[in-house]
Amino acid sequence: QVQLVESGGGVVQAGGSLRLSCAASGRSLSGVALGWFRQAPSKEREFVAAISRSGSITRSADSVKGRFTISRDNAKNTVYLQMNSLNPEDTALYYCAVSGGNSYGPWDYWGQGIQVTVSA
Repeated sequence: QVQLVESGGGVVQAGGSLRLSCAASGRSLSGVALGWFRQAPSKEREFVAAISRSGSITRSADSVKGRFTISRDNAKNTVYLQMNSLNPEDTALYYCAVSGGNSYGPWDYWGQGIQVTVSA
């Protein structure tokens, strides 16, 4: 079993930046694909970004491409999401996830989520 804990969320003005971290315990993240998702109020959870087991391949949703970057540090057992040029549409609860397969899922483990609020 793996436990995931997100941090780094908060309130930021439009145009600002935040870096989310997701630290894992209970197992090593080496060799597993990792992802970030988000859920805005009254909306379904949506994919944000994912990184392959090796870290050499990343993919992201069109809505965040060029603004958000996913990365990983296996030594720290942590995955990151650098978010730049934030806008109010990015306001959501952000979740990290561990894949049981590849960077397309399935997503077996989830963090509890962390709030990101972008003010206009």
